[in-house]
Amino acid sequence: MSESNSADGGRPRTTPVRVLLVDDHAMFRTGVRAELAQASNAVDVVGEAADTQEAIKIISELRPEVVLLDVHLPGGGGVEVLRQLHPKLPDVRFLALSVSDAAEDVIGTIRGGARGYVTKTITGDDLVDAIVRVADDDAVFSPRLAGFVLDAFAGSEAPSVDDDLDRLTRREREVLRLIARGYAYKEIAKELFISVKTVETHVSAVLRKLQLSNRYELTRWATDRRLI
Repeated sequence: MSESNSADGGRPRTTPVRVLLVDDHAMFRTGVRAELAQASNAVDVVGEAADTQEAIKIISELRPEVVLLDVHLPGGGGVEVLRQLHPKLPDVRFLALSVSDAAEDVIGTIRGGARGYVTKTITGDDLVDAIVRVADDDAVFSPRLAGFVLDAFAGSEAPSVDDDLDRLTRREREVLRLIARGYAYKEIAKELFISVKTVETHVSAVLRKLQLSNRYELTRWATDRRLI
């Protein structure tokens, strides 16, 4: 891998790419820092954030070149970060780094303005390469995920990723995932900064829209679609 050249063969970089990590797991952020430091001197991690609002604040202050953005964050998720910042900070590039390879996550994030989407199985060397390419305004995807994006943007007549999911609001999808992961209502309320009563309301809406009877059916439904 050539660390210093841009993806299109342009002039070499003379300074590291300034990167900000956004992920709600401190141990994962520490691991990414270590991987990037070991893999290359082509990137410089300048900051971290653990939730949506913290990310919005720190990105606005530091203006990194590339943001490594987790999709599932407390407080609204990576899409909310993109919604608030992408129009205001056009020079900041966003690269999704997520455990999820669900089509609706990939497409929603790219539609929000991210320049790429890679999964957390990526190696340190490949992640450095992806960061440098995104900084140079290239688009980068894990091989399996590129097909989702091509299908989604093939034309205006492209079908919806999942008609059932399209009936759910963004918050309902967040609650759905957490329920399917085994979270109790109190845990979901804490994770999303909402009340237990609001969680109950969202769960009822999800069950009604998906025509399911209980959380066990909901978990199976989510598992079948690899949303967990």
